[in-house]
Amino acid sequence: MQIKAQERDQVLLKGKVSAEKMVLEDVYVINKKTQKAVVSDRDGIFSLYATVGDTLLFSATEFRETIVVLSHEDFQTSLFVVRMKPVVNQLNEVVVRNGINAVSLGIIPSGQRVYTPAERRLNTANNLNATANAGTMVGGSISADPLLNWISGKTKMLKKEVKVEKKELYLFQLESMFSNDYLVSKLKIPSEYVKGFEYYAVENDEFVSILKSKNPSTITFLLTELANKYKEIIAREN
Repeated sequence: MQIKAQERDQVLLKGKVSAEKMVLEDVYVINKKTQKAVVSDRDGIFSLYATVGDTLLFSATEFRETIVVLSHEDFQTSLFVVRMKPVVNQLNEVVVRNGINAVSLGIIPSGQRVYTPAERRLNTANNLNATANAGTMVGGSISADPLLNWISGKTKMLKKEVKVEKKELYLFQLESMFSNDYLVSKLKIPSEYVKGFEYYAVENDEFVSILKSKNPSTITFLLTELANKYKEIIAREN
């Protein structure tokens, strides 16, 4: 009965997120009390239900997390405005620790893409290189390996390896951020389903996109949402 009363007390709050002289799109606005969230639109506008005393968390890549505890005054205005501050990385001192690599030594040009092992194998399999071959024909010859790889299905297999490798990297990142104990005790994932849930999470494109942003609060929130959906799937299957 108390929960229903609290839901009736909630009011639709309309707000706008900005930073300096620009509006902020795709900002996650999370009501920490109700665990509901919305995303600001291209004009920085958002709307969500809340009440006095609720805590709102504003999270966006390259901006500091902003926390606001709603007061009576926030509901009196036609548009609740929140201003976020950009993250400024100030370099006070340069310290080299194990910074020797192929780029620093000049072996690989700075800015050149670094391939993973699976990507290198795929690139090699698809590479049509003209190579000088004075003993056979003037001007060189074209290797038939890529064509043979395509016919034999090797290229398709290597593409799958690249996808699998990326999934493994996302799994490693997820496991390094959230322990099994957290998934079981906090998100209430049954221990025998933990590994399945991790695969379920990294198969979600939206979650992977947020995982790349390395924004802990947004990652945690989306992981909680996925956990709730995953538990619903488990319940239906059982």
